[in-house]
Amino acid sequence: MTFRKVVINSLVCCMSCSVLVGVCRAFQSGDVSIASKVPPSRDSATVPAGPAATSPPAIPAPSPGSAPAPDFVIGPSDVLMVNVWREPEISRTVPVRPDGKISLPLVGDLKASGFTAEQLQGNIKRELQEYLSNPEVTVIVQEVKSQQVNVFGEVVKPGAYVLSKNMTVLDAIALAGGMKDFAKITKVYVLRLDKGGNRIKIPFNYKAVIKGRNPGQDISLQARDSIIVP
Repeated sequence: MTFRKVVINSLVCCMSCSVLVGVCRAFQSGDVSIASKVPPSRDSATVPAGPAATSPPAIPAPSPGSAPAPDFVIGPSDVLMVNVWREPEISRTVPVRPDGKISLPLVGDLKASGFTAEQLQGNIKRELQEYLSNPEVTVIVQEVKSQQVNVFGEVVKPGAYVLSKNMTVLDAIALAGGMKDFAKITKVYVLRLDKGGNRIKIPFNYKAVIKGRNPGQDISLQARDSIIVP
């Protein structure tokens, strides 16, 4: 080997060692990372996010126990939500007046008391057919105020409750969560309005009834009855 080749090989080795030392120092200082040197794979490539999927707004469900049965008969003071599809000027929430009627645009005064919500829907639809082509009507009893019973006194949840068909005193007390510990269970009574508007007092011995001694005291309730638990 000639002297010239020896010199060239020595220079090449020195340059290679310098490059390696520089790279090592760069890694140690954090200026260069391995990840930055490795090209991203197709699997790790970021896919642009598309528009978020949207769902229609949920329709709130009525709270348990608040919605009356389908055969509930509308009465004075009940509050109704009348919806006519695509007719916001007609759709509205209306109370049933003491005379048993409601008022709606185009329809005017219409009797609501004595009908179920489904029957009233049909009546409103027939009235609107004179002005609209095939109207779609929905009636919902939003608040029940005509067919209620009240439970007062030493019960867990005193208040007003929707009067269901064949509801008795025991049923109403159960809806109210039952008696409290210090309730006078033999002194319970029902207050009821008679035809003359006077309140009559009907005794109810809870202890005797649940033992089967006075089943006749567990009477069927009427609208606006009040159960008093002293």
